Amino acid sequence: MLDVLVVGAGPTGLAAAAALARRGVSVGVVEKRTCGWTTSRAAVVHSGTLRVLDALDVTAPLLATGLRVHRFAVRERERDRPLLDVDFGRLDGPHPYALLTPQWRTEEALLARARALGVDVSSGEELLDVRPDGDTVLVTTDRDRLRCRYVVGADGVAGTVREHAGIARPGRRLAESFALADVRLADAGAEPGVALHVSRAGSLVAAALPDGLVRIVAPLAEAPAEPGAAFVQQLLDTRGPREAPRVAEVVWSSRFRVSHGLAETFRRGRIVLVGDAAHVHSPAGGQGMNLGLRDAVSLAEPLAAALAGREAELDAWAASRRRAAARVLRLTRGLTVLGAGTPLARGAAVGALAVAARAGTVRAVAARRLAGLDDPAVAGAPAG
Repeated sequence: MLDVLVVGAGPTGLAAAAALARRGVSVGVVEKRTCGWTTSRAAVVHSGTLRVLDALDVTAPLLATGLRVHRFAVRERERDRPLLDVDFGRLDGPHPYALLTPQWRTEEALLARARALGVDVSSGEELLDVRPDGDTVLVTTDRDRLRCRYVVGADGVAGTVREHAGIARPGRRLAESFALADVRLADAGAEPGVALHVSRAGSLVAAALPDGLVRIVAPLAEAPAEPGAAFVQQLLDTRGPREAPRVAEVVWSSRFRVSHGLAETFRRGRIVLVGDAAHVHSPAGGQGMNLGLRDAVSLAEPLAAALAGREAELDAWAASRRRAAARVLRLTRGLTVLGAGTPLARGAAVGALAVAARAGTVRAVAARRLAGLDDPAVAGAPAG
């Protein structure tokens, strides 16, 4: 009988499995997908998350191929002025930068580490039922029935584990959709970085990626399913820098919708939630995968304690992670208003930000919050 079954083999589930296996917990993973993702999707790993991942020995392969970015800027298009300049280079700790790398590379590094630690990852296996049974959990998939002592739901927004556990996730669906595109630009860009451009037409995020790519993200009332070069060019011309670069090629593009929501609890009996299964929000600030990875790695110690009979530590973890997620949701709501709110709300947010950003302390706090260094999961991580 396994100690823990993790449902979901995205970055969050793999990080949870690797962290648990590293502590000597017997753990397996089941995943509905038959193969890993090959698109970039979540493309930033923040400083605090890198510090947490150091404990799993997975940062080296990420750093070897990722792009280190030291600045995040917010700019107003109409006045061609900076509203906020966040300097990650001033952060404390071993990773004073944000790492831009496609999600498939993060997932690949975590999968290799989990398997090296002896974790059995079963792909193409769909969860059908999760049923607590005394001091165990009976899990039924389309291949097997097995018992384990705990189940970790890392199965994303759909949250099959969460649904079987009867855990509500109150929230609301955002009216906007988001257009994503990884593009090659014909013009040589400025220093690699991440910029949020705010204009009357709406907002646009441009982030440098490895291999000369640039990630474009823009909220829209109804984005096309696969934005093409002409559509992305129009976004850059109306929302991007005053002298917009030319799109030479769209390598990958997509559309997605998101909600803001927070699970009422991250633990019910022998079922625990991490990542998008527990909290969902807009992509503003690149917080989603990072918060989930910090959930996952920080879970290992309290879950190992619960296996040893000290369940109070797992309860304390669940309460702490829910508070951490609530803070991140407040952050992303604010950034979403700045980037995708009504013109009136956006104008008010721009004005408030322009005033607040004059203070160096505001810029320093913004850097730490975006980097995740204010997360309790990072406080216990090694500093170097």
